[in-house]
Amino acid sequence: MPELPEVETVCRSLRPHLVGRTIRRVRVLEPRLRLPVDEKRLKALAGKRIDTITRIAKYILFDLSGDTVWVFHLGMSGKLICVAPNTARQKHDHIIVHLDDGAELRYHDPRRFGLSLVTKRRALLDL
Repeated sequence: MPELPEVETVCRSLRPHLVGRTIRRVRVLEPRLRLPVDEKRLKALAGKRIDTITRIAKYILFDLSGDTVWVFHLGMSGKLICVAPNTARQKHDHIIVHLDDGAELRYHDPRRFGLSLVTKRRALLDL
């Protein structure tokens, strides 16, 4: 399982590529993670702008426009990576986010122990 410094490193590495970008489309290729992925809620993120990327403990938070927060936990083997759109898809790429600059954010998790969920900022403390 990634430790706190590793999760912080992920946040710092993603910020220059993602903050200010707008999500064009979200594709869920494998919804069976630690908690089932709510495909409808993820697909509804199209058009939202990524305002900030922060961390609470080992959770990565994407603060999006419109009072929305996208929460990731990497589990034991998960990765969030930015790639060029023509990069070949890997076997365990479960979520692909198409961005307005043409880049893609991919959630890759061979063991599927991670999670991805969407909530409202005000409801974040209830999780």
